Amino acid sequence: MEQIAGVIVAVLAASIRAANPLILAVLGGIYSERSGVVNIALEGIMIISAFFAVYGSYRTGNAWMGVLIGVVAGILIALILGLLAIQFDANHIIAGFSINIFATGLVGFLMVVLFGVSGNSPSVAAFDLTPIPFLSKIPILGPTLFNQPPLGYLVIILIAISWWVLYHTPLGLRLRSSGENPAAVDTAGVNVTAMRFLGVGLSGFFAGLAGAYLSLCLLNQYIEGMTVGRGFIALALVILSGWDPIKATLMSLLF
Repeated sequence: MEQIAGVIVAVLAASIRAANPLILAVLGGIYSERSGVVNIALEGIMIISAFFAVYGSYRTGNAWMGVLIGVVAGILIALILGLLAIQFDANHIIAGFSINIFATGLVGFLMVVLFGVSGNSPSVAAFDLTPIPFLSKIPILGPTLFNQPPLGYLVIILIAISWWVLYHTPLGLRLRSSGENPAAVDTAGVNVTAMRFLGVGLSGFFAGLAGAYLSLCLLNQYIEGMTVGRGFIALALVILSGWDPIKATLMSLLF
C-alpha cells in the first residue's frame, strides 16, 4: 500500500512540475487578451526564451541569470508583436504566426552560430528540486506541492498576484476594460495603447518564464521542438477558462 501511495505522489508531483510552464503561458495569454490583443505568438516566445535562458546560463554559469536573459528575450519578442498588432494595426493572428515561424528559424540558426551544433544544446547549470523544510514532510501534500524547483514556487505566487491584480486593482480594471470597451476607457482618459502594450509585455514576461522553466527546470539544455505546442494549448486554455487565472490553472493541471 505504501508503495502504491509513493507512486501516486510521484506522479502528482511530476504532473505539477510539467504543468507549471503551461500555467505561466496561460497567465501571459490572459493578460494579453484581456488588454485586447490575441497573442498567437506564445509558442514562439517560449521557444526564444527557452533558448536564451540556456544560452544565458551557459555564458554565466548561473541559472538565475539564464532566467533573467530568457525573460528579457521573451518580453522583447512580445513587444514586437505589440508593435505590429497595436501600433501598425496588423492582423493579430498573422503577426503571431509570423513570430512563431521567425522564432523557430532564428533559434535553429543561433544554435549553430552560438553552440556549433544543431538539435540539442550542451548541458548547462539548471535548477534542482528545492524542498521547503517541514512543509515537504507533510504526507502526500508535502512531496507533491513543496518539493519543486524554485520557479515552481514562483508560479504559485504569480497565480495569486494575477488574480488579485486583474480583479481587485484599478490597473486590472483598466486592462480588462481596454479589451472589452476601449472607447469608454479612452473617454475616461486612460491610454488604451499603453494598456495594450502593458498587457502584451506581461504576456512576454510570463511566456518568457515558461520557456525558461522548460529548459532550466524540466531539463538542463535546449532541445529543438521542446515546447511541443504548449503555446497553442495555452491559447486554447485562455479561451476555455473565460480569461480567469484560477480556472485556467485548474485546466492546465488537467492537461
